[in-house]
Amino acid sequence: MSENSEFRFGPATGIGSMPGGDAREAAKTVTGACEDFPYLPELPARGPGADMIGRTAGMLVELYARVEPSGWRIGDRPGRDTKRAKSWLGEDLDALEEFTQGYEGPLKVQAVGPWTLAAALELRNGEVALSDAGACRDLAGSLAEGLRLHLDEVRRRVPGAQVVLQLDEPSLIAVLRGQVKSASGYRTHRAVDRQLVEGTLRDVVGVHGGGPVVVHSCAPDVPFALLRRAGAAAISFDFSLLTERDDDAIGEAVEGGTRLFAGVVPGVDGPLSDPAGSVMSVRTLWRRLGLQPGLLAEAVTVTPSCGLAGASPGFARKALAHCVRAARSLADNPE
Repeated sequence: MSENSEFRFGPATGIGSMPGGDAREAAKTVTGACEDFPYLPELPARGPGADMIGRTAGMLVELYARVEPSGWRIGDRPGRDTKRAKSWLGEDLDALEEFTQGYEGPLKVQAVGPWTLAAALELRNGEVALSDAGACRDLAGSLAEGLRLHLDEVRRRVPGAQVVLQLDEPSLIAVLRGQVKSASGYRTHRAVDRQLVEGTLRDVVGVHGGGPVVVHSCAPDVPFALLRRAGAAAISFDFSLLTERDDDAIGEAVEGGTRLFAGVVPGVDGPLSDPAGSVMSVRTLWRRLGLQPGLLAEAVTVTPSCGLAGASPGFARKALAHCVRAARSLADNPE
């Protein structure tokens, strides 16, 4: 990860999804609230193709997906669902480009990682790609090529940006544990070998050419060590799901230079504590691990606990601004 030693993540950012369907409004909110670490918003409320699976399916190279009653299914040719996904992504990039004129610094883009995609996209027989090792391989290769093109496009549109790639892997734990249900719902697919999971992730992470990659999972028991070995420069997670069982893995990650994207701000409407209160649990963890308080701002980026698609537009704005203030509290008062 040659570039990462010189790379500086921003102190606070969002996960990806935002409420509503107005690309310009979302880009304006994100660039205004997270001015040191903006990201490309996703607007799933627009419908199929704007959801995380459909959006990433639209990026695939020489693989196409369409919407069936059961979900997204791989087909032979690009149909209207693929075209819609590409069109919305183009609209989102136009809006981001408009509001990042002259911007220099970290800029995050998100896509679904290879294993969550394999657990969601169906083959022609109705079973998910996860059921077929060859299909998983083809899907990961197509995703890697699509991401390479997407990252090139983002760099072209925002030339001053240091692009951060986030891979969303909410189904990764289920894939590792054999908990992904079959089409019938009566059985589950076999657990995938951990080395294969790691190797495939490493290949997809590698498309960023040494640039920083964040892996996001808002499920319990995030496999910190596996993700670090796969080349993740940062790991994004819902902080409230951590248990003391995760302490050793987190301590090793921080000492090894892995950035933590700590999801401490609610992702849906509700009361917000004061900024210092939002990061109290982070300070407590730091003390428990015996880590240097001065490392906090260097090692932690503050985020909402998950995407903000389920929030009201007003709360989404407040939540992002709150992340920025909470990050400032960590930097100003690390003790």
